[in-house]
Amino acid sequence: MKKLFAVFAGLLLLCNFALAAVNLNTATAPQLEALQGIGPAKAKAIIDYRSKNGPFKTVDDLKKVSGIGDKTLEKLRKDLTVGGAAPAAKPAAKPVAAK
Repeated sequence: MKKLFAVFAGLLLLCNFALAAVNLNTATAPQLEALQGIGPAKAKAIIDYRSKNGPFKTVDDLKKVSGIGDKTLEKLRKDLTVGGAAPAAKPAAKPVAAK
C-alpha cells in the first residue's frame, strides 16, 4: 500500500510540473529537465545563458541558447513563461541630512 501511495504521489508531482508554466528566468535545472525535449545538457545551457546574459525578455529569446531551435521552441512554448526574474538588490538609500 505504501508503494502504491508513493507512486501515486510521484505521478501527482509530475502532473503539477506539467501543468505549471516554467519560468525561464527562475527555473532550476530539474524544472527545465521536466520539459519534453530538455535534458541535463540543454538545461545547463539555458541556465548558463541566463547567468551570462541576464533574464530572458521573451520566450523567443530561448532560440539564442545553443541547441534550441525553432522546432524545440514551438514544442515548448505553451509550457514556458518569462515572468519577472528575481529583482536585483538595490543599493541602500543615503540618509538625508537634517537641516
